[in-house]
Amino acid sequence: MFHIAIDGPAGAGKSSIAKEAARRLGFVYVDTGALYRTVALNALNQGVDLENSDAVIASLDGTDIRLAFEDGTQKVLLNGQDVSDSIRTEQVSAGASKVSAIPAVREFLFGLQKNIAASCDCLMDGRDIGTVVLPDADLKIFLTASPEERARRRYEQNRERGMEADYDAILAEVNQRDYQDTHREIAPLRQAGDAVLLDSTHMSFQEVVDRLLQLVEEKR
Repeated sequence: MFHIAIDGPAGAGKSSIAKEAARRLGFVYVDTGALYRTVALNALNQGVDLENSDAVIASLDGTDIRLAFEDGTQKVLLNGQDVSDSIRTEQVSAGASKVSAIPAVREFLFGLQKNIAASCDCLMDGRDIGTVVLPDADLKIFLTASPEERARRRYEQNRERGMEADYDAILAEVNQRDYQDTHREIAPLRQAGDAVLLDSTHMSFQEVVDRLLQLVEEKR
């Protein structure tokens, strides 16, 4: 098995980069952030206050979250229903950061992530993959970009989708998310000691993918 761990802050392009790299490598791509988003969506659907850790934990009782892979594409199933699109709203995104700080939530999802990795060559991205989930990964990448560049990218994405876009508000959200992810007590976002730093601020999408594939070849 060959395992690649990609960590980094929100908006660094981990999902799109990882998805393309996995496609070209013929690996399974695992978006662990989608799992935390699903926990948040599940709690919100139940009317749970995400600031109430006990209530979030209680919302997981009887909840079934799984990943399914069809033609290399990941789908997220919540109690058997495909929620791959529903978890991509701004509200759910903000909620994912909150629920991911709850130790019991991380424990709930930890086994699922480990089991997937044990069964295939995979490229897994998130916040603590190289430090906690796959500490023995064959290749670890810490993918980042400046807060301003990450906010600019999200601003452009929102405009392309016909959504309201306020750059200053998005930048504030990016900075807040960074603070939450790096200051949580359990598995805070940090670069693993043996991870390769890949700053995409001044790189194109294809340049980042090519660099990642080059690093894979060097490791193999």
